[in-house]
Amino acid sequence: MLSPKRTKYRKLQRGKRNGVAQKGNKVSFGEYGLMALEPRWITNRQIEAARVAMTRKIKRGGKVWIRIFPHMPYTKKPAETRQGKGKGNPEGWVAVVKTGTVMFEMSGVDSDLAKEALTLARAKLPIKTKIVARRDLV
Repeated sequence: MLSPKRTKYRKLQRGKRNGVAQKGNKVSFGEYGLMALEPRWITNRQIEAARVAMTRKIKRGGKVWIRIFPHMPYTKKPAETRQGKGKGNPEGWVAVVKTGTVMFEMSGVDSDLAKEALTLARAKLPIKTKIVARRDLV
């Protein structure tokens, strides 16, 4: 699972997810990419599940880039706990994904196989996505 080695603070505020991605919104490394069409938190488990689905489909041929990283801890209070008494303990890590962010990229495989692999990956994610190619964005 992806998680930061160390952070400055143990707990963070939730922040904003609205707006359109200004950075990371183009296919930069590979030939095909998976772009988010809505803002959401993506957990480290969801990122790993999508990565495994893609790499198994392309049978470890080609190259896959993960363009998002779960830097942000999210907290949760225990079940059946009364309100108050401070913020809950960190439960896991999430990547903040805005609309237009390219989350995964792929190269070294033909277009049909890349689209099939990215379709499997998009099924593992809780947001609407679209498959983009480098030539579409130029």
